[in-house]
Amino acid sequence: MSYVNKDQIERARQVSALDYVLRHEHDNVKRVGMQYRLRDHDSLSVSEKGWFWHSQDIGGKTALDFLIDVRGYSLVDAVCLLLGEQPHRSGEPDKPNPKAKEQPDQLTPKPPLEHLPFAPPRRNRNNNRVIAYLQSRGIDKGLIQNCIERGDLYESANYHECVFKGKDSEGRTRYSAIRSTTTKFKRDADGSDKKYSFLLPPDDPDSTDVAVFESPIDALSHQTICLRGYLPPFDGWRLSLGGTSVLGLEYFLANHPNIAHCTIFTDDDDAGNKVADRIAELPGVTTERLFTPMGNDWNDALQDILRAERTLNRAHNRAREERG
Repeated sequence: MSYVNKDQIERARQVSALDYVLRHEHDNVKRVGMQYRLRDHDSLSVSEKGWFWHSQDIGGKTALDFLIDVRGYSLVDAVCLLLGEQPHRSGEPDKPNPKAKEQPDQLTPKPPLEHLPFAPPRRNRNNNRVIAYLQSRGIDKGLIQNCIERGDLYESANYHECVFKGKDSEGRTRYSAIRSTTTKFKRDADGSDKKYSFLLPPDDPDSTDVAVFESPIDALSHQTICLRGYLPPFDGWRLSLGGTSVLGLEYFLANHPNIAHCTIFTDDDDAGNKVADRIAELPGVTTERLFTPMGNDWNDALQDILRAERTLNRAHNRAREERG
């Protein structure tokens, strides 16, 4: 049985909630006045004083409280995540920790996010929840299986999240985009480098076209819409920017000098429009901006199409029954 000792718990309690969310959930927070709000919990605010979940009327001061009460971590998992340490095992003596006697202001400062060691989630023994979740978002099962078989997607062991991988030119994983299968929570794994973005390859490896999206799910949604015949076929590369950074596209173009055209499929909002303008200024490629036929993003569009398809099918079945 795994456990953590009192010293580990006390050291974990020294990490503030604000420090944790800015370091580990930086893509999931937005600044509102003197505090931050979580994008996946609009009623939860975090500041230097702690966190408060307004809709649930609960709050706390530390990252440990936040992970247990909001994210649903066990005490052992939360402590180990915050300290970067392994739990103890029953029957084994506690190993002394050289930092145990240090005071909070003597602890080694944490490095910036981009300098953290790359730490993708541990792989689950199967991908059943990820497949079910992505199918619930309307994505074609065959396309999901293709990603898994290529080694570009897997299910995390502890929390059964989608983990979309980005690789360098030698095939080594250098980036992981994590997406919860139960909430709207999403973030990049610590140490991820956005220039190694999630990529869907074309059937023709010599294709001179690339399409860019804000997320892996948007890229897979567009691929599904094309597969179902609601958009013309596109046999080019599909690249996720991991948000609205152009680093992934710049790295891709540098390693694919034959690319001549880039289609921009970012969201029609301030962030999406700004990154589209930046992409249009990149040298060496022509660009075109296309928008979703409906919905706010490409997965919204896919789900709207599938709902309309189901409605038409029901109407068709009723008409056929009435004709007898």
